Amino acid sequence: MPGDTFDNVKGKFPIGFTIWNTSSKSKISTIATDVYDKKRNFNSTKNFYGELPNNINKWIKLFDEKVEDGISFMGNPSPDFQHNSQLYLSINKGIEHFNFFNFTKNNLITGSIYFSIRNCIEAIWINDRDQYLFPNNGWQSDIEFQNDCLANALFHGQNRITNSQGTNHWIPFTEYEVNAQAKFESNFMTDFIKGKIKQEVTKDTLFEQAATKEEQKPLVFSEDATAVFDAGRELWKYYHSQKDVNVNASLYDIREYFQGRNDKGRMNSKSDDATYTQLIANLRSKLGILADKIKPKVYEYGFLKV
Repeated sequence: MPGDTFDNVKGKFPIGFTIWNTSSKSKISTIATDVYDKKRNFNSTKNFYGELPNNINKWIKLFDEKVEDGISFMGNPSPDFQHNSQLYLSINKGIEHFNFFNFTKNNLITGSIYFSIRNCIEAIWINDRDQYLFPNNGWQSDIEFQNDCLANALFHGQNRITNSQGTNHWIPFTEYEVNAQAKFESNFMTDFIKGKIKQEVTKDTLFEQAATKEEQKPLVFSEDATAVFDAGRELWKYYHSQKDVNVNASLYDIREYFQGRNDKGRMNSKSDDATYTQLIANLRSKLGILADKIKPKVYEYGFLKV
């Protein structure tokens, strides 16, 4: 049942009631429980597991590179749903007490997978304590899934890359595509997408890693990912049609430009600009469709158990 069903209990998490036969010494691998809402109506069933693989933070550390020329950082909080709101991308390393993943040309895809699978499923009270896990190797050969995750990471609201902190390497378009008023400081992302940046790709298993240099080819995006790029491009074009804009602006910077901040310094949730409001709503709608496409792969590749 939801934790806040009970008096003086706050938070969106489950509370379970189970009866155990302590005389039985058999090993329990899985238990299935009935789920009820606050009004005691049956909701669904929920599985709990006696043993789980290593968590996803063990996996992503295999790809981390402690180098000086990274393009940004990702804060990796505890690997469960209740901490997903603490997951974000930024140019500078944060001050929180968790691991910060250093994005480079070699691990951009794997970092985007981590970011996207943790953001594509809504955190609700039932899954609040669910753990993200060390995946199987199925994701390695699913190029469409990898590229879907990159598209999701580029345009997601928790991508807080801002040019105010340094060079923005995350601009997903060329100057020509968005009618930019000047040349960008960095074309890293569009060069990466076009296959112009050579990578050293690490392929891992649970017990070993092998680094290979592979010929880079232009990324091919799915129909849903392409729709996200198309919606994002219209937003960037509208921003660059304004006066006195920052030519190197990120999505976060664009949102700040149109939405502004309140007296406490927090970004407003809405904008008075009707065109921007329509464009950002369309982008978020396309992102939602892309997230729905990614969701089944989260379970197929073992990042979560059903």
